[in-house]
Amino acid sequence: MRAVVVALGKIGLPLAAQLARTGHDVIGCDIDERVVADVNAAREPFPGEAELGAVLEAVVLGEGPGRLRATTDTTAAVAGGPDLVVLVPPLVVDAQARPDWAILDAVIADVGAGLQPGTTVALETTVPVGTTRARLAPALEAACGLTAGKDFHVVFSPERVLSGRVFADLATYPKLVGGLDAAGEARGAELYAQFLPEVEIRAMGGAEAAELTKLVETTYRDVNIALANEFARHADALGLDVQAVIDAANSQPFSHVHRPGVAVGGHCIPVYPRFYLAGDPGARLPRAARDVNEAMPSYAVDLLGDIAGQTVLILGVAYRGGVKEAAFSGAFGLREELVRRGARPVAADPLYDAGELAALGFDAWTGEPVEAAVLQADHAGYAALTPADLPGVRTVVDGRGVLDPAPFLRADIALRRIGRP
Repeated sequence: MRAVVVALGKIGLPLAAQLARTGHDVIGCDIDERVVADVNAAREPFPGEAELGAVLEAVVLGEGPGRLRATTDTTAAVAGGPDLVVLVPPLVVDAQARPDWAILDAVIADVGAGLQPGTTVALETTVPVGTTRARLAPALEAACGLTAGKDFHVVFSPERVLSGRVFADLATYPKLVGGLDAAGEARGAELYAQFLPEVEIRAMGGAEAAELTKLVETTYRDVNIALANEFARHADALGLDVQAVIDAANSQPFSHVHRPGVAVGGHCIPVYPRFYLAGDPGARLPRAARDVNEAMPSYAVDLLGDIAGQTVLILGVAYRGGVKEAAFSGAFGLREELVRRGARPVAADPLYDAGELAALGFDAWTGEPVEAAVLQADHAGYAALTPADLPGVRTVVDGRGVLDPAPFLRADIALRRIGRP
């Protein structure tokens, strides 16, 4: 088949590459000229995605079936009449996770301007329930003058992958497809099956069911992590090791408690429960879970004790280890709480240079002595940290449970771990 993938970010580009490496001709579209140039040169526009470099080389420069090329002209790409157009633009949100539709609406307008009869349009960006039917389809119809369900099909198929392991996840989890009608859903499922041959393609019986499924997945994780954080705080009060307790509870098949930690960050888990609550404002557990998880950076600072006048190092501004992305990172909550309590926060992250840290609002640590530190992101290298790496430090909060306590104990440094002695 011929396909167009719009928005070549950390989800869209691997998806485009997957289409091409399974034998299909793909045009990737992005407004960033640098990204387009990188893709056309078979260069990775961003680091850290397993297999991406090799796959790009094969599908951009190789001679086999399936080709990928990139362009900034979305309308022209869609006007070529592809079988499938996949939309993966970011849905930007504010601090309260309220959507700003500007980017998605611009993408829809560009796609609609070139949309041809016979094409199926699939939205993979996570959205509030009802978006596909009430926003996407009418906007496409208005832009192209065609009728959804008659001249073209529209489906929702939520991305279910994690940055850094997209190809592995695409080959592991069922692909969910929900359409505006039965015919469109069947066509969408047929097209996805052509480039995801290893997994079940599950028809959901409607776009709304597919949209809700994605929100259920992520809201469950948020609620589960909040419960783990509640257990951790109680374990601290009791002097018990919550991880030993959770591991014991999870040793039977009906308990699946997640791990506690200093923060829940990223584009997904802090955001999508808010999308769920927008459609179900009376729901109590998702709202309580958000409150619990958003309070964890403050709790981590509680473990430092009195820090007024001290310099405190935040280790890691990325929202999770190994990923250069700071969306809703716990580092922001830590910074605000440290300032509120009269401390001077500085930050370090192996994935960010001083200028990038400054752009995020952090003073970069230059190696000067600090009185305290909070480990916020579980970067692999942090597991080997010792007191020698943190000159002057007297108190360390390990917000991810990755540090070896022994060298800190030998140096008479207070090492505090959430939910663990």
